[in-house]
Amino acid sequence: MSLLTIILNILLPPLAVFLKHGVSTTLLISILLTLLAWLPGVIHAFIVNQ
Repeated sequence: MSLLTIILNILLPPLAVFLKHGVSTTLLISILLTLLAWLPGVIHAFIVNQ
């Protein structure tokens, strides 16, 4: 995992997921989790971008 991906996972989780997976259900899940609370979005981004 690159340094840029780690920074994006922390600051903008949906963007990091989008750059890795494109438009998919994974992106929608990331957006929902980030809107509900920031931390679940960050955790999800780290898990799917491993």
